[in-house]
Amino acid sequence: MKLNVFVYLVLCLLIASSCSLVKGKKKSTSSTTGWTYNSPKNGGFEYRSGYTQTSGPGLVYIQGGTFTMGRVEQDVMFENNNTPRRVTVASFYMDETEVRNVDWREYLYWLQRVYPNDRDVYKAALPDTLVWRSELSYNEPYLENYLRHAAYSEYPVVGVSWVQVDKYCRWRTDRANEEILIDNQKLQPDLAQTGDKVFTTDGYLNAVYDGVDGKRPLKNLSKDGGTRRVNMSDGLIKPRYRLPTEAEWEYAALGLSGNTEDEVVLERRIYPWNGNQIRNSSKKHQGEMLANNVRGRGDYMGVAGYLNDGYEITAPVHSFQPNDYGLYCMAGNVNEWVQDVYRPNSFAVVSEFQPLRGNVYTNFRRGSDGKMMKNKYGELVKDTVANYTNFKDGDNQSVISESDDWKNNNDPLTTSQMYAAGAANSISRISDHSRVYKGGSWKDRTYWLSPGARRYMDERKSTNDIGFRCAMTHLGDSNTKSK
Repeated sequence: MKLNVFVYLVLCLLIASSCSLVKGKKKSTSSTTGWTYNSPKNGGFEYRSGYTQTSGPGLVYIQGGTFTMGRVEQDVMFENNNTPRRVTVASFYMDETEVRNVDWREYLYWLQRVYPNDRDVYKAALPDTLVWRSELSYNEPYLENYLRHAAYSEYPVVGVSWVQVDKYCRWRTDRANEEILIDNQKLQPDLAQTGDKVFTTDGYLNAVYDGVDGKRPLKNLSKDGGTRRVNMSDGLIKPRYRLPTEAEWEYAALGLSGNTEDEVVLERRIYPWNGNQIRNSSKKHQGEMLANNVRGRGDYMGVAGYLNDGYEITAPVHSFQPNDYGLYCMAGNVNEWVQDVYRPNSFAVVSEFQPLRGNVYTNFRRGSDGKMMKNKYGELVKDTVANYTNFKDGDNQSVISESDDWKNNNDPLTTSQMYAAGAANSISRISDHSRVYKGGSWKDRTYWLSPGARRYMDERKSTNDIGFRCAMTHLGDSNTKSK
């Protein structure tokens, strides 16, 4: 009897070990060739399974889905530029708050430290503090103090153009990825970097950055042996920080994740909260303002002793209650730049999946030696290979000038010609430089607080009520919770 039990136990162990061997084989070998992954004896091809993206600093995970994008209130401006339509947005990340003054000062400090002899790059990044100046207002204290004084460090940066913001996003991408490589000891910190020797993500991944490897470089499993640098398949480098698309911004602002049951949206929202008013209706916080905006003519903050929103201009970025995604001030405080080029008929000509107006496709420029070229700031030079900003502009699906004169013009058509508003020689404000901004601000009426409302401004201009927040693409399965 004891012998039978012993034989039974041996058989169980053999079966268990064979199962573990099979399981291990599935994890370490190719299902198409049978070759072993991650083995220098078998060519050294590397594969790491089970990747889950981790969130970057300051970002909140936004699980994607379908929603009705566009106007939810009466079109009081009669612009007819935002007809409701159903679209789908892929999962992504977005900053919990608007980018702060202290964040922008960190950017300016880095530019000044790394390019001490190049004042132009520093000046180009300076916010325009003159946006606070008004002929009939005493706003000089904000002009002198808002950006740099410690009292306003946690307030959203303003006076920044879309062009400046786009460059900030690229800078943030490079600094975040550089820090990741340093923290993981794949790269040595280099505080002496300057000029075209500066770390950029593109430069590092394309082997044109000459930095020093850290104490724990990755092993090169090919026949050459030695060590190698991190590449995209290692999953360590994060995607780019960028401006959210208009669809992403609107989807995140509505925060409908807390307003659904199974696949049914129980209540479509006018604002980033339920209801049709901007005061809190809960018992604990009843009557409190839910956003920082103008309550009425001449009322920017309320009556002394009982202020309504409590802030005469902008507010610290963590003010007021977050929406169901945990995002602060998605209505009021400051308007926010988004990625899209403005067109009044965008709803009619963009995709139902990941809609965006303004795709520009580029390739890295190579020299005669075949190597990628860098500019004096260490950035890889890019050439435009396709520009779809004006896709379908000028055909029957576009909203164009009532006059047909532009069709007979032998010169190349411009956006300004196609959208010219009536009078001869008039120039429309709608151009390839017109960018969308959303959200409402501290000096806007309640109508503009609806995520469906949209306005536009030249990407090279700035105001004292437009800021921004960054987004990042989520890679992989949207059903997998981000770490």
